Amino acid sequence: MGRFSAAATLVLAAGLSVPLNAQAVPSLDSIKTEAELTRAITVLDKQLFDAYNTCDLEKFQSFFTEDVEFYHDQGGVTLGSKALTESIKNNICGTTQRVLVAKTLEVHPMKGYGAVEMGTHQFTHPWKQDHGVVGEGKFIHLWQYKDGTWKITRAISYDHHLAK
Repeated sequence: MGRFSAAATLVLAAGLSVPLNAQAVPSLDSIKTEAELTRAITVLDKQLFDAYNTCDLEKFQSFFTEDVEFYHDQGGVTLGSKALTESIKNNICGTTQRVLVAKTLEVHPMKGYGAVEMGTHQFTHPWKQDHGVVGEGKFIHLWQYKDGTWKITRAISYDHHLAK
């Protein structure tokens, strides 16, 4: 049992030493094909919205540059990662879940910068009486690879409507 406890402690300690914003995706320089880039951005999209859906606000904020610009067709402009995270905390946490619509994701390289991601997502309200109501919208994320990390510098969320 002593060996098991020691091994378990090492595994737990190793897991705890992983930085909060650690991303299991390749660097921009190591990506050689559009397929590899699409896989990397797909992983980042999942990580971002897992944090969004679970209200892990610290992790959510780590996906944005401090000076991010977020444009929303119904909510207007939000400037800065702190303001964006605060908006999510006050308006989304515990009420809304985001799901990427299958086969809508597009990823294109931005040479020397990163990638642009586009797609359609749906939003449900699983904890409210209107949980059957599903909203839908389109999005564009501009991902920058800098200092060993992928972050969103600009985001546009638009064409929000009830899903058909």
